[in-house]
Amino acid sequence: MLEVKGIENGIVIDHINAGNGLKIFNLLFSETEQPVVLLMNVKSELLGRKDIIKIENTKEVDLNLLGLIDQNITVNVIENNQLKNKLKATIPRVIKGGIKCQNPRCITHTDDYAIPEFTLVKANGKLEYECSYCEEITVYKL
Repeated sequence: MLEVKGIENGIVIDHINAGNGLKIFNLLFSETEQPVVLLMNVKSELLGRKDIIKIENTKEVDLNLLGLIDQNITVNVIENNQLKNKLKATIPRVIKGGIKCQNPRCITHTDDYAIPEFTLVKANGKLEYECSYCEEITVYKL
């Protein structure tokens, strides 16, 4: 039996669909110097199988990015071995940065000061966002 102890201060990203944990780790935590535990294919009554990420000494995470990857995610903030706050990731309606416009002629590709900004247009099956600069529809892909 695998045993992973709780964390004293930090966050636990829970209810990650199996297989998405490594994607999230690579996007958000591959450069961290804090202790990180990535559990994959853990048995779950709700999801069947799930991934879990535990990060010590970290209190913030980009909920918008998590919502893009997986809308089932719950972020538990732990302080002094106690659950301080529970946050739910949702599909973001507006995204600033983080994804790139699919239009190669969009100003966001050539101007360092033009930060890509997108508004959700459609979330049925795939996430489609409209660029605020060129109005091109960009389908979010992880």
